[in-house]
Amino acid sequence: MGSAVITARAAATFEPVGRSVATARAFVRDTLQGWGYNDVVDDAVVLTSELVTNAVIHAGTAADVLCLRSAEGVRVEVADHYPEREVPLQSSGIDFGSPDRENGRGLLLCAALASRWGVEYSPTRKHVWFQLDLPDRPVGIRSAGPVLPTSLLPVTDQRVRVAVVQIDSTGAISAWNEDAAHVFGHTAEQVAGKQFTDFVAWPHTPGTSTGIADALQLSRWEGSYGIRGADGRTIAVYASHLRVRDNDGDPSTVCLLVRDDERAVLQSPVRAPVSDVSSDNRTADPFEVFIGSPAPDDLDGLLQRTVERARDMLDADAAFLLLATDDETELEVRATTGLPSARQRFARVPVEAGTGRYGSARMPAVHEDLTAVPGAVPLLTDTGMRSVVTVPLKVEGRLTGSLGVAAENAGRYSNEEALRLQFAADRIALAVESARLGELERLRRGSLSFLVEASDLLAGTLDRDQTLALMAQMTVPTLATWCAVYTIADQSSDPYLSYVLHEDEDLIDGLKALLSKISPPDPVPTPGARVWSAPAEAGHRAAVSTSTRALAADAPLSMSTATRTTLATAQAVGGETVVLPLVARNRVIGMLTLGKPSDDHFRQEILELAEDLSRRAALALDNARLYSERMAISQSLQRSLLPPGLPDVPNVEIEVIYRAAGEGNEVGGDFYDVFPISDGAYGFAIGDVCGTGPEAAAVTGLARHALRLLAREGFGGPAVLERLNAAILDEGARSRFLTLLYGELWPQEDGSALLKVVCAGHPLPLRLRQDGSVVPAAEPQPLLGVIDDLELYAEEVVLDPGDVLLCVTDGITERREGSRMLGDDGLAEVLSTCTGLTAGAVAARILRAVERFAAEPASDDMAILAMRIPEPQPQQS
Repeated sequence: MGSAVITARAAATFEPVGRSVATARAFVRDTLQGWGYNDVVDDAVVLTSELVTNAVIHAGTAADVLCLRSAEGVRVEVADHYPEREVPLQSSGIDFGSPDRENGRGLLLCAALASRWGVEYSPTRKHVWFQLDLPDRPVGIRSAGPVLPTSLLPVTDQRVRVAVVQIDSTGAISAWNEDAAHVFGHTAEQVAGKQFTDFVAWPHTPGTSTGIADALQLSRWEGSYGIRGADGRTIAVYASHLRVRDNDGDPSTVCLLVRDDERAVLQSPVRAPVSDVSSDNRTADPFEVFIGSPAPDDLDGLLQRTVERARDMLDADAAFLLLATDDETELEVRATTGLPSARQRFARVPVEAGTGRYGSARMPAVHEDLTAVPGAVPLLTDTGMRSVVTVPLKVEGRLTGSLGVAAENAGRYSNEEALRLQFAADRIALAVESARLGELERLRRGSLSFLVEASDLLAGTLDRDQTLALMAQMTVPTLATWCAVYTIADQSSDPYLSYVLHEDEDLIDGLKALLSKISPPDPVPTPGARVWSAPAEAGHRAAVSTSTRALAADAPLSMSTATRTTLATAQAVGGETVVLPLVARNRVIGMLTLGKPSDDHFRQEILELAEDLSRRAALALDNARLYSERMAISQSLQRSLLPPGLPDVPNVEIEVIYRAAGEGNEVGGDFYDVFPISDGAYGFAIGDVCGTGPEAAAVTGLARHALRLLAREGFGGPAVLERLNAAILDEGARSRFLTLLYGELWPQEDGSALLKVVCAGHPLPLRLRQDGSVVPAAEPQPLLGVIDDLELYAEEVVLDPGDVLLCVTDGITERREGSRMLGDDGLAEVLSTCTGLTAGAVAARILRAVERFAAEPASDDMAILAMRIPEPQPQQS
């Protein structure tokens, strides 16, 4: 401090954590007040706050604060331990940058507020110091106005009259002094017992929207209104209210009233902000004075800047801002500074009624000691804050939020601070509301896009497991940190944990194990999200139990993987957990459970979005269930139409390949069958019903069962088909054309096989001889289901050892690629290359050739039936 004699010294070091900023402010404030330097306390605290913030937040090092006292003033030094920085040049043209950037504001404030300041560098640290000289005032004077000429002093009557009025708890006048009678013309007897509001002309104090009834309920209040005199005229007064209680504990309000032009008698002096006037002597915008220019363009940035400025403005330890819901019934925590953590962000408290209500939201309020009114400000419970001032944010008379500052000491705030804070709140309320509406619009648009995309994804699948996975993946991490889906098979079934997902894949197994051990939530059909505390409670119990066992075993927690998993799971479910019912077709089919990690809460907008998603997901899940049930029924019925298996025919190799067209179809219009008729005789058939799908499959079932029944009754091939033709025609409108190749086979002792074949409108069977020649094995005859009177005949075919009989449906021969078609000739050409192959190899080669003929998947059913007479094996000598 130059040649000044240091008369006192105080030093402290603060750790690089956010809380240290408030602690440093308190250290400087208490030190200077202890030295009697109240005149410079405010400026010193503001400068210290900025410099310590730069050290512990931006530089990330500890901050050393040193206070030095001399007769001329005080010097404060703030040092950090971050040497790698550019040394600024101090000159008249120095550029400090924007006063509202995240760092660097300390130097700008030093230049504006300090008498002298400077920056000193060493290899290991940086010192920023500032000196504040004491004002030239008589000792013991806290605040005084300048000496004014007599002509400029306020004008009063011959003597200043201060009306003293006392109002009881019912609002009635209980005391009215002589000055009150003189100023207003009413005697004490005339007004005693009457309502004070009967005499008040209340214009609403600008910026507060507070009524007289509200003002009388506040512990302290100061402002202007009117009193109706005995002559009917309204007398403008300036009032100072103090709420007290008598020996019996009954509250009342003492009102000191003077004529408004004599307000200097009562009005508390308000120190004008340093930056009320810009450098070019033009009046600055009040909003920019408080928030800074440019203001943050996002809501969270604006709210955070607001609480930081409010904290600094009133030299507080903490500040907070809550925004009101659309119906003004609840307040939601949106920004805090100086509080333990952001654990209560987005938490909600009721305004008017209910547990933990926020009773001081609609009007300014000063709580000198929260221990006397516990729970008055729910956000500050268990935070160590004692005194608090809160003011409403209002736009056109509508409550939009609440701004508050708090201190760890009791009795820190009075009506003066409430008025200053209300003035600031009035300046920012409109900007905050505009930013909030902009955020809501963005959220609504984002929610709409999210729901549209979710609907598309859910509509794109009918698989139940995939629908469950989509539900979870759409909620995590967009809406929640973890989720679990419970499903209910039917009304008599208990909820079943079907799917669990966490944004950290390593926690999924632990989360699933925890949820499996607790009872599922009740399947309540009531719409909306309801809180479910069971997971958090179970996680807490498991963590305590595991920790206790680990400590008893004297084993470090970090050494146990199981312990780490249990603790991590407890942390994962330690926040808010909500359950949304999955209701489809007036039935609860499951529950969607969403969870947050410890001390975290859901925003109302997120819950509303989750509710919309749950309705869509419930319908998609129920559709998938119905589809799965019908698919299972369909597949069961279709499998009943297929032969149970191929019989073992002596000395004959038989292979069948069947492909039904259409997704989910196991049976279509093509069919096959091989079955025993009697001892030594076997029947085989391959057919094609006109069309595909269930209608064709119905005729398939009729044909296959009729063939077996008629053949086993002893009817020959032509008789079997003629009776089947009559049965098809009896179906009437449901009848379908049917091409059918039916035959009967008798294995012979010489190793050959005798066949009797009837080809009713079906592609002709092809015979492959050992020499590689391919010839038709039957003649074409009329198809079934067209005319009543059919005259069919059977043709005999003898297959020698090594011969192959290939029977196919038209899905094989009519395979197309553009204008090209495989056809009978193409099939014969492929078959001619199959000499010496087994029946299975022949069928496989035919199918492979058909699939390779065209790139597109087949659109028609396909059936291949291959029979081969094996060659006799040479006997070993």
